[in-house]
Amino acid sequence: MAGSEERSSQQPLEECLDAAVKVALEAGKIIREALRIEKRVQTKSSAADLVTETDRLVENLIISTLSKKFPSHRFIGEESVADGEKCFLTDDPTWIIDPIDGTCNFVHGAPVVAVSIGLSVKKELELGVIYSCVEEKLYTGRKGHGAFCNGQKLQASNQTDLSKALILTELGSIRDPVAVKKLFNNMERLLKVPAHGIRIIGSAALDLCHVAAGDVDAFYQFGLHCWDMAAAAVIVREAGGIMMDTTGASLDLMSRRVVAAGTSEMAHKICKELQPVVYERDDGTEGTSN
Repeated sequence: MAGSEERSSQQPLEECLDAAVKVALEAGKIIREALRIEKRVQTKSSAADLVTETDRLVENLIISTLSKKFPSHRFIGEESVADGEKCFLTDDPTWIIDPIDGTCNFVHGAPVVAVSIGLSVKKELELGVIYSCVEEKLYTGRKGHGAFCNGQKLQASNQTDLSKALILTELGSIRDPVAVKKLFNNMERLLKVPAHGIRIIGSAALDLCHVAAGDVDAFYQFGLHCWDMAAAAVIVREAGGIMMDTTGASLDLMSRRVVAAGTSEMAHKICKELQPVVYERDDGTEGTSN
């Protein structure tokens, strides 16, 4: 009986993963076809926070497809939140969606763009699907079942020495002079360790996939959103990596800050070098700036 109950509880998550993969591939095809054509671009929170008609089209496709299959599930989508919907987690199954991670790249025709779809159940991240549309690399992860890229198992880096690390980060869309100075100060502090290098590619979701794949040793960012890291958190963890708050505490999905690495030692060493950069939380609640 116990085995039967376990199989029945696992089956819905298998169905969820299959559905997320299918719609991510469909969305990726739309994004690839739209990458080189002229786009209508609007701004949101700043002149560098961009949205296109394709962002909205893809998000609508993902939500409508998944809601038909899972009518009791909730959704958090980047563009829906921008249009005024609330951003908070409950115990209900909740899909957390970034229709185009790397919108600025997409606007300029740069090919580093991805679809990101994560699922939280009882406020725990259960699965993630990230599709690198132009490379046609499909990253998947399911809690307790490993992480994969196009079917090949992923393994994060075992590097613990910060002076030998290649690190990814992003600057985000904020252009407040004080915040920008802190962002560059953090890069300077890490380069003075000295780390091997710091790179910016324009997609936090793909940054985190590179951590999961062991292509780089770590990633950190202030100012990203829950939809940038929900899917990736599962993939990184299932590849043996670490996701944590920039304070060194457990990851807070709504905090808009993260350090990810292949090892706990690497993650904590990076945390010690970072100056905090304060952003309003995704859920609108008050949080620490440390």
